[in-house]
Amino acid sequence: MNKNCPEILQLRRDIEISVQRNINSPADFEFLSGVIWERTKTSISTSTLKRLWGYVDGADNTRQCTLELLSKTLGYNSWKDYTEHLEKENPEQSDFLTQSKHICTDDLAIGDKLELMWMPNRKCTIRYMGNYKFTIEHAENTKLSEGDTFCCRFFILGQPLYIDALRHSNAMPTAYVIGKRDGLTSIEKM
Repeated sequence: MNKNCPEILQLRRDIEISVQRNINSPADFEFLSGVIWERTKTSISTSTLKRLWGYVDGADNTRQCTLELLSKTLGYNSWKDYTEHLEKENPEQSDFLTQSKHICTDDLAIGDKLELMWMPNRKCTIRYMGNYKFTIEHAENTKLSEGDTFCCRFFILGQPLYIDALRHSNAMPTAYVIGKRDGLTSIEKM
C-alpha cells in the first residue's frame, strides 16, 4: 500500500499521538522502535520507520506486516481492524459544498478583498491578485504577515483553510493550514 495514502498518514498521526511525540529525527525513530517493542514484543528497524515517515527515500509502498505491527502498537488486532475503526469514526468523508457558506476564487475579480477570521481571535484581510493568488493586506494575531502571498481556490466556513505556495518573509514557498481545529469562523467579501 502506498505510504502516502490517507489511512497510512492517519496511522502515522495516531502513532505520534499515542507515543506523545512528533517523529522527525533519528532519536525519535529509535524511541518509536523501542515503544513498538515494549507494546508488541516485535522488533522493527528504524530504517523501515524512517522510510514510512518519509524521513529517508525508499520504496513508496509499505509492507502489510509493517501496517499490522503499527496497528497492534495502537492496540488494534490488525490493520483491517484499524481501518474499520477509521471508517466508523469518520463515516462521511465527502460532501457537497452547497450546504456550507463558501467563496470560490473563480467567482472573484482581481482586486476583490476578503476578510477571514478563525480561532482564537485571528483575522486577515486579503486581496485577490488573479490566477488563484492572494496577498495579505492586514493580519492580526497570526503567524502570517502583511505582504505574504499564497494560492487558494476555496474558502469554506467552518472548515480549515489549506493554502499553497505561501511566501512568508524570505522563506521558500510552503503549504499552510489556517483554522486547523475549528476552521474559518467568518468569511466576508468586502
